[in-house]
Amino acid sequence: MVTKEKIEFTGLPLAVYREIAAHLRQVEGVEVDLIPQSSQQFDYNQSQIDGLRLSWTANSDSESRRRVNQILDYYQNRYRNSI
Repeated sequence: MVTKEKIEFTGLPLAVYREIAAHLRQVEGVEVDLIPQSSQQFDYNQSQIDGLRLSWTANSDSESRRRVNQILDYYQNRYRNSI
């Protein structure tokens, strides 16, 4: 069974979303996709990415979930003032 979850960091730039996705892809049992922005209007204050879609595969375990949470917490703390 695959469990999917959407992760959003409002206003985060595309490059940082790609960096987060690269980190998360290193965790066993996790697949990550970038969700494109759906807005038809371009706005410099909006990210080009709407969020990340995490898919937890059958071989993910509690250690994988703990590691993903650590990675997400790191980025949330690092970019808190800029997002």
